[in-house]
Amino acid sequence: MAIGPVQLVVLGFERPDFHGEIIDELERLRESDTVRVIDSLAVYKDEDGNLEVEHLSNLSTDEAIELGTKIGALIGLGIEGEEGAEAGAQAGAEAMAGGAGALDEEDAWDVVADIPNDSAAALVLLEHHWAVPLRDAVLRAGGYRIADAFISPLDLVEIGMYTAEEAKQLHDLETAAVRR
Repeated sequence: MAIGPVQLVVLGFERPDFHGEIIDELERLRESDTVRVIDSLAVYKDEDGNLEVEHLSNLSTDEAIELGTKIGALIGLGIEGEEGAEAGAQAGAEAMAGGAGALDEEDAWDVVADIPNDSAAALVLLEHHWAVPLRDAVLRAGGYRIADAFISPLDLVEIGMYTAEEAKQLHDLETAAVRR
């Protein structure tokens, strides 16, 4: 089975007010075979930077601990307090020791450090099913991925996709927590 490109999306929340809309949208995307949620975590960071991590799934806490977390292994973060964090760090270290996509120290992304104190974040590891045929076609043509990034709405004004006012409004919404 071909696995599509995988992306870790980190979404910040100053004061989370969840009503199931995000889960509903992820479920809709899964049902349409657009994406698959490989793993998801909620991370709460208090004003002193202390973390509380919760696995977002229909698994019980014991099942989640037993199965572990793919995100925890990627970034060295576990659930269930200090013990879980140590287990996540150990899983991440083992993956790196096995050569599983090891990054140079300068290229590493410290996801947890990017989460502002006194806020929350949802970490969602997505597999992009829609991209499998495109990726395979690129590979057959001898191509490869050089880079990828989300483009700011502000950059899209220059090519006429947004008006300056629309782009500023969307940019302000997307970066609200950063300006606190």
